[in-house]
Amino acid sequence: MARGCLQGVKFLMFAFNLLFWLGGCGILGVGIWLAATQGNFATLSSSFPSLSAANLLIVTGTFVMAIGFVGCIGAIKEHKCLLLTFFVTLLLVLLLEVTVTVLFFAYTDKIDRYAQQDLKKGLHLYGTPGNVGLTNAWSIIQTDFRCCGVSNYTDWFEVYNATRVPDSCCLEFSESCGLHAPGTWWKAPCYETVKTWLQENLLAVGIFGLCTALVQLLGLTFAMTMYCQVVKADTYCA
Repeated sequence: MARGCLQGVKFLMFAFNLLFWLGGCGILGVGIWLAATQGNFATLSSSFPSLSAANLLIVTGTFVMAIGFVGCIGAIKEHKCLLLTFFVTLLLVLLLEVTVTVLFFAYTDKIDRYAQQDLKKGLHLYGTPGNVGLTNAWSIIQTDFRCCGVSNYTDWFEVYNATRVPDSCCLEFSESCGLHAPGTWWKAPCYETVKTWLQENLLAVGIFGLCTALVQLLGLTFAMTMYCQVVKADTYCA
């Protein structure tokens, strides 16, 4: 009886971790594609130049693949050490996510101030050699969100030391339109505009976070259940 339960849990554990591993492969693939085609896309921070969308996806994908691989091998081999390693690693990740979420909401105002200051420093790297990713990211954000600068379009005046903005700030894009009068530029601040957009889509973000947590809890349940079944089977056989 114990052996039959073990085989059932083993199949579920293996299937879950195989999907987990394939998901990691997909994330890693997207990250590599972004790095190869878009450079350091979405690197807006001057303090953390490596914090790009491509790098985050590559690290996340690699980590997810590693966890999935450990889970798959642990399930196939019925290896108690690997199953326990999988459980502890996944539990630590879940606790880290909860801690980061709590700290984020507890220090929202401080994070807002620091983020705006850091983004303004990053503006000075716009259009400079080796910062194609940051340049592309700002151009896309200002065009898609119809905004200009971090707090307002005057943020760019300090960058250029002149009354001008990037062409992506223009109401109607044209070559060197950033040299025209302020009346031809977007007036909305990018930081507040993107923040408002995120708040409006908070439900989708919340659902994504909840689904991620449920997947992790499911993985923890499978791992601990199989670990217990392996212990029972070993005890029964002994």
